[in-house]
Amino acid sequence: MTAQMPPLGSYDPTVGDPAPAFDPLRLCVHTTVALITCVLGPISLLGFALIAIAGYARARRGGLMRSKCKLGDTRLVLAYLSVLAVGAAVAIPFWIMLWVRVFGG
Repeated sequence: MTAQMPPLGSYDPTVGDPAPAFDPLRLCVHTTVALITCVLGPISLLGFALIAIAGYARARRGGLMRSKCKLGDTRLVLAYLSVLAVGAAVAIPFWIMLWVRVFGG
């Protein structure tokens, strides 16, 4: 008595599903964020910081007290992001003056 072979390309439940291929999407996202930051400077820092502050504030109101961020406590993360936002807001006029001086003629 011989075992019958399944047709080529058919699913074999004894083998299981193949591991999904590695998708380096996060690397593409980080590169795009770096490009935006490079072009827009402190304006992009302020924008990203405000988005992050809104996200962390909402998460904290929803009960998140510890973040996967290295700072851990969401209060520290919010303080860090706030310092970045204020620093970016202060830097924007100086950044604009630099661009005007360099490209304004």
